[in-house]
Amino acid sequence: MGELINIILRLALYVDLLLLFGVALFRVYSFERGRFKPMLRGMALIGALLSVAGLLLMTSAMSGETEFTDLWPHLQMMLFETDVGLAWAVRILVLIVVMIRPGLWIASTASAVALASLAWNGHGAMDEGVLHFLSDILHLLAAGAWLGAMLALVLMARGLVDETRIRLLADAVKRFEWVGAFVVVTLTLSGVVNYLFIVGPRLDDVLLGTYGMLLAIKVLLFAGMLVLAALNRFHLGPSLQQSLRDGQHAIAANALRRSVLVELAIALVIIALVAWLGTLSPDAG
Repeated sequence: MGELINIILRLALYVDLLLLFGVALFRVYSFERGRFKPMLRGMALIGALLSVAGLLLMTSAMSGETEFTDLWPHLQMMLFETDVGLAWAVRILVLIVVMIRPGLWIASTASAVALASLAWNGHGAMDEGVLHFLSDILHLLAAGAWLGAMLALVLMARGLVDETRIRLLADAVKRFEWVGAFVVVTLTLSGVVNYLFIVGPRLDDVLLGTYGMLLAIKVLLFAGMLVLAALNRFHLGPSLQQSLRDGQHAIAANALRRSVLVELAIALVIIALVAWLGTLSPDAG
């Protein structure tokens, strides 16, 4: 039960911080200055609460203590004497910054730091070199940029759609094209680097175990996301521009929203697999 709770907390924290960074970054390159501020504050608060719960659970599992008075000395040691504790403190600090001042650059920078702090709980932090660690951070940031953009586009496409909304949506999709291309390249390269560091240049028996099977499912789902992203880029995006001429605003917006919702759902499944993979060894059977 404890391991299941750990996976659920890890999943919730990853989703929250990925979306927080992605939406904050989306505001920067889409020039959506006034939109999403309350959402960012809410996500930052949820991220802080989940971080507190995660630290308590981790410390309790490591120390075997369940009463807070007995757990407190172990919490102090975790906070002040470990890299994980330092990363946790930095994450809480920058999340408080987002809650207080969710401006364009402040929120995107602070949320990037909060998301990057999760790398201290991953495989990359266990290696002595910095390449794997940096690759983990890049992987997280790229995934967050993609996930947050999908959520932002879904929210922009819902409700009553008029010409002004369609124009804003079409411009946002257009601006995301370059960001999306960079995201895909970064996710692919960092994913390969991470695999080589964790597993090594081999497939053989790895794919026969639990770790390998989950990793293979993750890769297949990522390929499905690429197909949907290509559909958005080459068909649904241009359809938005076409709707500005023929007036079919609702049809174009609904088609884009449905596609992005499916893409977002697949991304959430991938994150769930990542949360599970983070608790396994490559040699897990």
